Amino acid sequence: MTTQHRFGGPEVLTVEERPRPVPAAGEVLVRVRAAGVGPEDRLARSGSAPVYGEPPFTLGRDVSGVVEEVGAEVVGFRPGDEVFGPVDGGGHALHVTAPAGRFALKPAPLDHVRAAAAPTATLTAWQALIDIARVGPGTRVLIHAAAGGVGHAAVQLAKAEGAYVIGTARADDHAFLRDLGADELVDDSTTDFTTVVHDIEVALDLVGGAHGPRTLGTLRPKGLLICAVPGDLGLAPEDVEARGMRFAVVQAKPSAERLTKIAALLTDHRIRLHVDATFPLAEVAEAHELGEASSVRGGVVLVIPD
Repeated sequence: MTTQHRFGGPEVLTVEERPRPVPAAGEVLVRVRAAGVGPEDRLARSGSAPVYGEPPFTLGRDVSGVVEEVGAEVVGFRPGDEVFGPVDGGGHALHVTAPAGRFALKPAPLDHVRAAAAPTATLTAWQALIDIARVGPGTRVLIHAAAGGVGHAAVQLAKAEGAYVIGTARADDHAFLRDLGADELVDDSTTDFTTVVHDIEVALDLVGGAHGPRTLGTLRPKGLLICAVPGDLGLAPEDVEARGMRFAVVQAKPSAERLTKIAALLTDHRIRLHVDATFPLAEVAEAHELGEASSVRGGVVLVIPD
């Protein structure tokens, strides 16, 4: 497993051995085959978002693997089932235990690497666009950081619902996003998106900070701004409401029911997850460095072979 004994940069991450955990009642023991490395892992590692308390702890929220053991009272899973889902940390390891309700069966056509990139990204997009915004045919949707892990999933999910999608991303990512269905793209590193994007019904902010307040200028009256960033939102609900618009914050919540629906979209390729890079578990620090040094397209995944 990976662990850290203090907050800091990628260099604080180490690989250590630990006993195989035992599932409690209602839990499953999963042999991890792949695990995502997302922004929330980097924030937890640095202490910027100390969601696991004080070190030592093991990072890793998104996993895909094989059920090896089921605890008492577990129904719907048995040893040998391939599953994917979010856990409360500990996923960057050979084994992890978690409540059975966190997982969905992995579709056979979906490999473990792409499945490990799916849970947080797709659940965030689903809860923002389907549960909260209820986007549908013709809804004008703006997605910031559209080429990132959540962003590129959100582009495809919005298109699957019939929305008209405008994304902000680096110019290098525009061809990638057009292939995923984006209708309009803006390179906000060279263009002020507020001057070219207007009449938006739903905006999904995956950047935070100044992007939130600036995005309000693109919304139509009663438009909805959804923030899905673990850090600075850049504004408060009353700021949005004072301008006659709506505001919501979304953080991915575990849902086996939604993951099962998402699995169907992944199977028929209505959502195609892109993984920018894979690393062995021993190179977890390098995976964090990649995420911090550049704008990652899609996800970054640790691969844990037999």
